[in-house]
Parts: sequence; C-alpha cells; structure tokens
Amino acid sequence: MHGRPMVTLLLVLAISIAGCAPPRGDTPADGDADTRQEVAVVTSGGLAAAYDLLAPRFQDETGIRLVTAYGASTGGAPDSIPARLERGERFDVLVMSQAGLNALAERGLVRPDTRVDVASSSIGMAVREGAPLPDISTPDAFVETLLAAESIGYSASVSGTYVSEELFPRLGVAEQLAPKSRRIVSERVATVVARGELEIGFQQVSEILSIEGAAYVGPIPDEYQRVTTFSTGITTDAENPDGAQRLMDFLASSEAAATIAETGLEPLTGSN
Repeated sequence: MHGRPMVTLLLVLAISIAGCAPPRGDTPADGDADTRQEVAVVTSGGLAAAYDLLAPRFQDETGIRLVTAYGASTGGAPDSIPARLERGERFDVLVMSQAGLNALAERGLVRPDTRVDVASSSIGMAVREGAPLPDISTPDAFVETLLAAESIGYSASVSGTYVSEELFPRLGVAEQLAPKSRRIVSERVATVVARGELEIGFQQVSEILSIEGAAYVGPIPDEYQRVTTFSTGITTDAENPDGAQRLMDFLASSEAAATIAETGLEPLTGSN
C-alpha cells in the first residue's frame, strides 16, 4: 500500500514539469534569436567616423546590436574588407567604396540589387597640429608643396591608389616623390602624421577630421581631385538580411544625413 502514494506523487510531478516546458514548435533553433537581434558590419575608413556616431543611435532605436569590424575597401592589407571575406569572415553589411563593393558583387559576394550609395568624399591633405599649413590652393602651389615636403604618406585604399599610381605620375613628379613617399597600411594616414612620422599625408577628408593631433589643410585642387562614392550592400551569405536592410535604410535616411555631413562627407540620400 505504501507504494501507491509514491507512484501517484511521481506522476503528478512529471505532469507538472511537462506543463512548464515550452512547446517544441515554439523553441527557436540554436542561435536564431540572437541572430535576429544582431547585424555584423564591416566598414572602411571613409564612412567610419559617421558610422561610429550613428551606430549607437541605431542600436537604441531598434534594439539590434551591431558587431563592427574595420578595414580598407581595397589594397590587400590583412584587415582589408576583401581579405577578410577571402578568409571566410562573415558579415551582413559592407560599408565601403562603390568601386570596391561592385567588384565584390561581380565575384558573387554581395547582392548587387541591394547597393545603396550613401555619401561622397574628397581627398584632403593633413599635417601635424601646430605645423604651418602649406599652400595647396592652386595646381602650381600644390606641386611645389609636394616637392618641398620631407615626407609624404598616402592610404592603402582607394584615395592612396589614385594619388600614388595616377596623380603623381600625371604631375610628372612620381620619381622625385618616390624616395620620400610611404604607403600606410592598416592605419589612418592622419594618425601617422599626428605622431610626426610624416610631414604631409593624403586621405579621404572624413578620415582626417576625426584624428586628434592632425590638422586638416584642405582638399587637393579641383583639377586633381578624385571624388569617391561610399556605398552599403548586403552580402550573399548574410544571416540577418532584414536587420541589414534596416541599418542600410537608417544610414541613407534624413536622420543620418546631418551627421554624415558633419564628418566631412556629402550625403547622397535623405538630405532633402
């Protein structure tokens, strides 16, 4: 007789525990819930200053956590965006030069129909804070400044490729400048200038303005300028394409346009 109450008690406990367990159909697959609340982003330096200001606002408004990495649009550095993708690093959204994004789309790594052009950027010159600002107001003055400089730096990405491989040869000074010129990899050119390791440096204006210890001289002359468009796109293996699209819409919105302009870029969407 003593066994029956015990059996009854165990049956009651089993039924109670089963009632507390979630229905099998409502249990998310491993990681699905976290994936919906997270967007993996990699951004190049051109839009990084604006992105860093806008990301917290996006997270607060949407509840979506942004996991962010940084790298150049091109150039072959180990942390460049193409190199990261080649190593198998996974991202939902790429923020980079339009040309670089298009190249990745041609390789099947980005959904070409998702590209949104966000901002355009000009190339500027930086010197160390406190140093005399050289004259680059005219083409002749610009060339004279290049020849007089003791050391010159340029980026390993889009602007640096243009400056070193197209502009300097076009000006006829490539051979004279080569011994004192330096390609900066995986670091802002203005940061190296601020340390005093370079007298002058060239990079996107937005990548100069945010660097403490560097002074912005101005844009290079219009005759020699190369404007770069920065775009966003969703990768073909994105785990959270919906969250990625929400971020891209935010970066292209009127809410984001003012911040983008404040960082030295020209917004291409949402500014009207």
